[in-house]
Amino acid sequence: HALARPLRRSIKIGERNSRAPPANVESPQATRSLRESMGGSPYTSGWGLVFFISVAAAVALSCLSCKGDGTGKGGHGPDREFRAFQRTYLAVYYLAMLADWLQGPYVYALYDSYGFSSHDIAVLFVGGFGSSMVFGTFAGAAADRIGRKTCGLLYAVLYILSCMTKHYKDYSMLMLGRVLGGVATSLLFSTFESWLVCEHNARGYDSAWIGDTFSLAYFGNSVAAILAGVLAEMAASAKPLTPSAEGSTVHFGGFTAPFDLSIAVLVLLLGALLILWNENYGGSSSATKASGAPAESLYRALRALARDRAILLLGTCISFFEGSMYVFVFKWTPVLSGGGDERPPYGLIFSTFMVLAMCGSSIFGIASTKYRPESILLVIFAVASAALAMPAISYSVPLNYCCFLLFETCVGVYFPAMGMLKSQLVPEEVRATVYNIFRIPLNLIVLGVLLNSLSQFVAFSVCGSMLAIAAVCMHQLGSMHVRGYSSRSGKDSDLDNFSDTDNTV
Repeated sequence: HALARPLRRSIKIGERNSRAPPANVESPQATRSLRESMGGSPYTSGWGLVFFISVAAAVALSCLSCKGDGTGKGGHGPDREFRAFQRTYLAVYYLAMLADWLQGPYVYALYDSYGFSSHDIAVLFVGGFGSSMVFGTFAGAAADRIGRKTCGLLYAVLYILSCMTKHYKDYSMLMLGRVLGGVATSLLFSTFESWLVCEHNARGYDSAWIGDTFSLAYFGNSVAAILAGVLAEMAASAKPLTPSAEGSTVHFGGFTAPFDLSIAVLVLLLGALLILWNENYGGSSSATKASGAPAESLYRALRALARDRAILLLGTCISFFEGSMYVFVFKWTPVLSGGGDERPPYGLIFSTFMVLAMCGSSIFGIASTKYRPESILLVIFAVASAALAMPAISYSVPLNYCCFLLFETCVGVYFPAMGMLKSQLVPEEVRATVYNIFRIPLNLIVLGVLLNSLSQFVAFSVCGSMLAIAAVCMHQLGSMHVRGYSSRSGKDSDLDNFSDTDNTV
């Protein structure tokens, strides 16, 4: 979200064309009058009213979620030991996500302050997403072989090095930082979740309780995003960007300060990982190092995808939903600008989005006690499809804003629900590898958006279609659950015992 507006400006993906509504949809005068109804001071305008209503809803839903008994299959709720384990994971996870969020708002601004052209900045971003796609898969395979804790430490080290490169007004050094950051991002979105699922199962906790952990994780992630925005703004404003010496390529202060703050958080993360986490691997025993090279883990993961229809459907849902989410990230700012001269309060809008994501996490916490994740996700995909299809035919700012708020709520439900479903379906032995393979089509979608000019109609038509396909795939997964696919999900031995008749695509 923080990168969306400046990044769109650098890659020029049809912003001007997307802002011009066709004559048969809505007149410019009508659009302007609707937009003005949300004008004025941000916190006393319609934007502010929506924010405060969202906060009230988040508080209410959080209280309702906390009142849930968290009862598992054994008829009892999480015990003290499980809560201690939960805190061990969440402390590390929150630090990892805070370090990532701190960097977002000022990546483009830093490159721009160094005097690089819009084209050069766009290439830097493409390099980051490309490296995540190419090297991330192998990073996931390494996590399944050398250990998830080890790769968590590697994530912190790579991200520290990436942040250090931001001090150099040198294009090659900045590109190196983007590549390192891309690999680190792949580790972030696979290693930590893989450690949680493996450790949860190895300790024999009720499988129903993991949904509570995912709900708390993504609720706290939204809080971390808001906190990071405030801290990054304070750090960037403390001192202007200054070269270390006259003519030096090394700079300090200004837009490099949020990255220094991220380094400090990453150092804390290193300490937390070393102290709080034990090592686990992709294998039948969480404490036993898996045999074979990372290439073997990659091969076995690809074989699982090819032979198990449930995992393939799961990957399709992930790629299409998260791909639509990235398109939304790049397009929401021009859509809400509406082609007018008045600048909407983007910071307040971003905060409202994060609060709605918190609402979604709480909704999942409530719904997961009664419904399977497949059922929850089916509804979410259908609602999200309708929400993102609307801006393809509407140029009304208030209506599109309501659709975006609904979509952000769906995002908040999606991540914990999908985390729980992945924990049930993906074999432990290749979990991190499969998670990163799921990100390959996602990164292809992002690169497609970066490299092409998409009008508002085309972008949101594609989003609505991808989400509709995801809903169909999730319906198929729900049908497979009735036939008993979950009886073998997540077991390592299944990699060698897939049925060639029932599960072959």
